[in-house]
This record gives sequence, C-alpha cells and structure tokens, in this order.
Amino acid sequence: MSTRRNFIKSIGISTAAYLTLGDNALAQVNPSKNPTPSGGFFPIRIKGKVSATGKGISGVVISDGRMVVQTNGAGEYELISGSDREFVFVSQPSGFEIKKLPNGSSSIFKLIDKSTLDQVLNFELQPTVAGDGNHHFLLLSDTQIQNEYEANQLLTVSVPDVVKTIQSLNDPNAFGIGCGDLVYDKLELFNEYNQSIQSYGIPFFQVIGNHDMDFRVRSDAWTAQTFKGHFGPTYYSWNRGEIHYVVLDDVFYLGTGTKYIGLLPEEQLAWLEQDLAFVEKGRTVVISLHIPTYTGAVTRYPKNDTLGGTVSNREHLYRLLEGYQVHILSGHTHFNDNMIQGNIFEHCHGTVCGAWWSGPICYDGTPSGYAIYEARGSELQWKYKGTGLTLEEQFRVYSKGYHPDFPDHFSINCWNYDPKWEISWYENGIKVGSPKKIMALDPWSVELHTGPSLPARRTWVEPQLTDHLFFFQPNSTENLVVEVIDRFGNTFTKQV
Repeated sequence: MSTRRNFIKSIGISTAAYLTLGDNALAQVNPSKNPTPSGGFFPIRIKGKVSATGKGISGVVISDGRMVVQTNGAGEYELISGSDREFVFVSQPSGFEIKKLPNGSSSIFKLIDKSTLDQVLNFELQPTVAGDGNHHFLLLSDTQIQNEYEANQLLTVSVPDVVKTIQSLNDPNAFGIGCGDLVYDKLELFNEYNQSIQSYGIPFFQVIGNHDMDFRVRSDAWTAQTFKGHFGPTYYSWNRGEIHYVVLDDVFYLGTGTKYIGLLPEEQLAWLEQDLAFVEKGRTVVISLHIPTYTGAVTRYPKNDTLGGTVSNREHLYRLLEGYQVHILSGHTHFNDNMIQGNIFEHCHGTVCGAWWSGPICYDGTPSGYAIYEARGSELQWKYKGTGLTLEEQFRVYSKGYHPDFPDHFSINCWNYDPKWEISWYENGIKVGSPKKIMALDPWSVELHTGPSLPARRTWVEPQLTDHLFFFQPNSTENLVVEVIDRFGNTFTKQV
C-alpha cells in the first residue's frame, strides 16, 4: 500500500484504536476508565524476577517511577507501588538486547494491573550476541509532522537517509533516541511516526516533546496519556556498555491553552536521585530531554523570555549530576548549540524537519538532519549528519558578498562547532589564518526565511542569530581552501 493510502487510512482511526501497547492499554493509562475500588489511592504490591537463559540476574534496578529497588542475588525484586502508577520498568543492564514493541520503540516496561493489589511482573532478558562496550546511537529530534505532506517527507526523504546510515554503522548494538516533538500537535500521526521507527530496524527510545502532549487537560499530570499509550513511561533509564542512559520529561504544562515551561518536577528529580545512587561516580551519564537545560540563545537574545526554551530548575539537576561525566542531549529549538559547563556537555541538536519542513536548513543554517554518536567504552564521539549530505559535509562556505552584513568577507557556518574545533584557511597551499567567530545570521537562512511571505510553507519562520558563524578576508582567492578539524581530529576541507 502506498504511503499516501496508509496516511489517509490512519487519519480516521480513533485514539483508543491506535494505541499500540495492547487492547487494554488505554484503560490502564486512563484512570477515568479504570476507577479505583475506593475512589482514591491504594497501594499495590509488586514482585517479580529478572532473568536470562533461565537464571536470575542480581543487581538490576527496577522502578515504577517513584520507588527504585534492586534485584537480590536470585534476581528477585519487590516494591510497594500504587494506583497512581502506570508502569514498572527495568533499568536494563549492559550486555542484553533491547526488546522492541511492535511499533519499533523500546520495551523495557510492564503495565501495572490496577485491578490486582498483589501481582507478579517478571522481566526476561536476552544476552547480546556481541559485547556492547562499543556501540552507536542516533539522535533524531523534532520530526514534527503535522499533515500528509510532512508525513510523506519523513517517510520518503528522511527515513531512507537514516536507514542508509544505520546500514553503514553495521552495529548490532545500535539504538536510536527520538528526542521529542515526534509529531506537531496531530497525535493521530504517531501512526506515521511509528512507521518511520519500524523502518529503521533498531530499537528507539522516545522522549516526549511539547507537541506530543494532550493539552487542555486539568494539569500536567494528564498530558502524556496518548504518548504513554504508544511508548510507555516518559522518564526511565537503561545501560549500554559503560554508559548509563536516562530519558527525562521536562515539558511542564501550565494548565491553560498550550502554555508550558521547561521544568523537571520533584517526582522526576527524586526518582533520578535514587536511580543515580546505583550508578558509580565517575561514570558517563547521557541524559536525553526535549527542552534544553540551557542554550546560547539566552545570551544571543537577552531580552527574550526563556521559560519555554530552557529548564528553569536546571541547577538542581546539575547538582544531582556532580561527580559524573555528563552529556545532555536535547532538541526543541531548531538550531544547533554545544554548551560546556564543568562536567556537563550539552548538545542541542538541529532537527529532522529543519525549519518545520519548509526547506533544507534550520533557521540557524544547520542542515535538516540528525546526530550520530559512537561510544567507545566510557567515551563518546559524535557527528551531525545532514539529510541528503555525506558525513564529510560538516560546514558550509559562503562567497564574498553573500552575507548582507559582511559584504567584504567570506563566511563559514560550522554548525557542530565547539571550542575544541580548529578552523583555518589556506591560499595556494599555505595556511594564512583562522577566521573570526562572530554572532550573526546565517546568510542562506536570511535568503530563504526573511519576511512575511517566506518561507512559503511556514511564513512565521525567521532567521535566528547563531554562534557558529566565522568570517575571513583572504589575500587571494586563487586556490582558496577552508580546513576544519573537529575535537576528535577528523579533518574536513572545502575548495572555495
């Protein structure tokens, strides 16, 4: 069946029908359809066993999102949960396969049966075929599909590019992270999003974004019901090789319209504190959330309200992460930023949809695309992959006169830049100097996005200031070459 016919067929499906956790998923997740016997909270005793090849696994962390316990020497656990909890999930240990739901997303959880006060939930794990000490993962942020055109763009343009990348990695331990805004307020399009995930053939962990939420409910507590029906809990953890991975939900609904702020509720911070108690200090911790904890936009636009663009209580998160080597991965902003603060490296990624499917770039000039991470033991390396571009395309050079604000300069957009990158230009084989970094607008974004009628699909998109633009004035344009060396020693060159 064609993508178009699949799309049309799915539009008419009701919310209850498209939930993919099972026939009873909506009743389990929606308390209005599963009232408690007393009409209020009651405790639920849950016990079980984590095993592989018939043997219990000790030291595995299990949680219901509030209580965090560890299995004993026989692989057994027990916790007192409650009728306000929906899932029990395993912080999967390293060395085991990541199971998938039918929709392609990870399955590290079990639904709590709220009709049973005493229940058994077992987890059976499968050892990996190859050691997972070295592994890859992809970070796809803001696929953000809203209609048939955008769903088709995702499925026919972006998906083949990602599939090709996954095939090139040839890594049986690879996985993906969907870093929020999987759809654009049209939650019925989770079906088309799930089609994309199924195409990749690797398990994906999903992050909830502000456009993935059930708005106009009475409080933030009820905004994730549709999302949970597809993907399970909105915060959880797992392990791969020497790295501990965490997903958090930092979009906090204010209870009116579609207003939200970036904030981590106490429940999540308390859970994370318990979760990290089982993670040895000094280890690498990778946290994925939708709204970045902090970005350079705070200083680029000092008069703007940052409540919806950063996490208000980030300092409390940072305190919990002291003593670890931390990478925070986010999306949301539709620009690329790398921020380093002490032990924390925050990566805010460009998006799969670019500037909301309106052209080939985000509004800071970053190509529409995604990130590729490689873990070597406890160390991470990464590159940004533009859709339709090779991995050698790590920067763009604009000719003299193209940038309207710097008509006498050549300019370079090096979208994944951080202070350990080196940028130089050569004339006739001789290194002349390094360009100057200046906060400015990307000139291609100026051309594509400026004004009330551009871009045609999203006329409200405008170019945004960025901190990864560089300017230089060569003495000669004969045999002019720009060289970029990333923090890992990879060299990229362009003949201008």
